[in-house]
Amino acid sequence: MEGLQSGAGRCVVGTAGWPLPADLRERFGAGGSLLERYATRLPGVEINSSFYRPHQPATYARWAASVPAGFRFSVKLPRAITHERRLVDAEAALDGFLAQATPLGDKLGCLLVQLPPSLALHERHADRFFAALRERHAGAVVLEPRHSTWFGKAGQAMLAHHGVGLVRADPLACQDAQWPIDDAAPAGGVVYYRLHGAPRMYYAAYDDAFVQALARRMVAEATRAEVVWCIFDNTAEGAATANALVMQSLLTHAPS
Repeated sequence: MEGLQSGAGRCVVGTAGWPLPADLRERFGAGGSLLERYATRLPGVEINSSFYRPHQPATYARWAASVPAGFRFSVKLPRAITHERRLVDAEAALDGFLAQATPLGDKLGCLLVQLPPSLALHERHADRFFAALRERHAGAVVLEPRHSTWFGKAGQAMLAHHGVGLVRADPLACQDAQWPIDDAAPAGGVVYYRLHGAPRMYYAAYDDAFVQALARRMVAEATRAEVVWCIFDNTAEGAATANALVMQSLLTHAPS
């Protein structure tokens, strides 16, 4: 299952985890596992469980083997790195996490670094952390900060220096957060939408008008990005799966 090829980039649509609500399962193909069925209709997924607990390398290898060649995984860094160590002295933890996830091979499409709302930008700590991450991982990395200090010029310059994309979250993470409106190529070549549901986070579905407008924006951004991700995280009552199916349909039938 391939995402839209548009210009220079690719659009990858999915959900946080691979929930298949009972009322939507008939829209997916057959498979021996929920992930296999999920991958018959959607080209990517965000692994959130890695934030809470480690997975064995064999687990990642099994996931990779169960999906088509074009499928891509985004993997969230553990909270031990982002919320407990708060990016400080995290090299050993990074080594452990990357050793676990490496068996995804070329299906590892992105690493997601989500920070706690209380973590302000500390330039020296952040620079050291992302330098250490880049020494270990050359692929796509995106950051979802939730403190206003990350959205200023210093934060943007540091992320650009390390080739780290800034997550475009909905709802906005804080008062100073905003989605970029310029036409510049994104840092690291990656655009990453992370849609938590609004007005009720994790529950509310997005209406067709929102999804259609975002699909048009993604098609435009795919002309200047290597990849455009769209992950629906409004999974609590199954809205994410329905929204992702609509988005994938729109992108699949969009003019390239």
